[in-house]
Amino acid sequence: MLLAALLAGCGGGHGRRPPPPPTVGVITLATQPVTLTTELPGRTSPFEIAEVRPQVGGVIRARLFVEGSIVHAGQVLYQIEPAPFQAAYDQAKAQLANAEANLTDTQRKAERFADLVNQHIVSVQDYDDAEAAFKQSQATVQQNRAAVEAARINLDFTEVRAPITGKIGISTVTKGALVTANQATALDTIQRLDPIYVDVTQSVAQVEALRRQIAQGRLAAAGDAEAHLTLDDGSQYPLAGRLRVTDVTVDQTTNTVTLRAIFPNPSGSLLPGMFVRATIVEGVNPAGLLAPEQGVGHDQKGQPTALVVNAKGVVEQRQLQVGQTVGNRWLVTSGLTPGDRLIVEGSQSAEPGAAVRAVPADNLR
Repeated sequence: MLLAALLAGCGGGHGRRPPPPPTVGVITLATQPVTLTTELPGRTSPFEIAEVRPQVGGVIRARLFVEGSIVHAGQVLYQIEPAPFQAAYDQAKAQLANAEANLTDTQRKAERFADLVNQHIVSVQDYDDAEAAFKQSQATVQQNRAAVEAARINLDFTEVRAPITGKIGISTVTKGALVTANQATALDTIQRLDPIYVDVTQSVAQVEALRRQIAQGRLAAAGDAEAHLTLDDGSQYPLAGRLRVTDVTVDQTTNTVTLRAIFPNPSGSLLPGMFVRATIVEGVNPAGLLAPEQGVGHDQKGQPTALVVNAKGVVEQRQLQVGQTVGNRWLVTSGLTPGDRLIVEGSQSAEPGAAVRAVPADNLR
C-alpha cells in the first residue's frame, strides 16, 4: 500500500505541460511616402464653345457642312445670298473711282492757282477756294475707301465661317431660310472636345484641411496634380488628366469650390455634360504609415483597432485613427508607430495580454 501510494504521488507530480503559445503572422510597420487622392463628383464641359450667328441678313443659299462632323476654323458653313452685297461693293468701288478722278482734277487746279496767285493773275480768294476743293476731294476719297472696305466686309460675311475647330451640332436653319444680322438664335454650335474639361466640386472644409497639412509640412503639395476618371457605368477612362485651376469663389448654397481638370479626348468618347467621378492627387505624405486592412478591426463602437505584439511577445490592443484607404491599406494617423509588429494573420487566436509566437506573415504561407 505504501509503494502504491508512493507511485501514485510520483505520477501526480508530473501533470500536463501547458500548451505552446499560438503562432501569429505579423508585419513590421515602417513609414513610406504615400500619395493621397480624393474622389470627387463632376461633369464634363467643352474646352471651347462657339455659337455660329450671321453678321449680315439675307436668305441662306446653301449649307456646306455635315451635321455632327468636325469643322475647322475658317471653314465656310453657310452661304448667304451674296448678290445684293456684291452690288453694294461694286457701287462703292465706282464711287471711289469717281472721287479719285475728282481728286486729281482739284489737285492740279490747286497747284496751278498756287503759281498764278504768286503772279497776281488770280485772286487769293480763288486760290483759297481751289485749295479747299482739293482738301474736300481728299476727304471724299478717304470716305469712299472706307465705304468700299465696309462693303467688302459685308460681302465676306455672306460666307458664314466656323470661328473655332470642333464638332458641330444640329443646324437650326436650312437652305432658303431668312436670317438677320446678329440674330438671337444661333445657326449652330461648335464645341471643341479634345481636350475636354472636367469640373468637380470639393467642400471648403476639405480644401482648408489640405492647406493646413501642407502649411504644417505634413503633406507635400502635388503641384500640377494628376487626375483619373471613373465613368458613370463604373468603367475607368484610360487617359490621365491634369488639374489646371481652382475657382476662387465659394458656392454659397453648397459651400464648395470648383476644381477644373483637363483631359485628352482624342477618340471623342467624353461628351459635354457627362457625369463622372474624378480621382485627384492631393499631395504626398512623406512619412505615411500604412496598415493592411486585415490587420485593422473595429470595436463595439465602430472605432478602428489593431493588435500588435510587444517586445515581450505579448499581444496589445491599440485604438487607431485612420485617414483614407490607399489600395487595400489604411493610412494610420495615430495609434501605431514605425517598428510596431502588427498582427495580420492568426488574430482570432490572439487575445490582448496573451503571449504569442510572432513570425513574419509570409512564413505562414
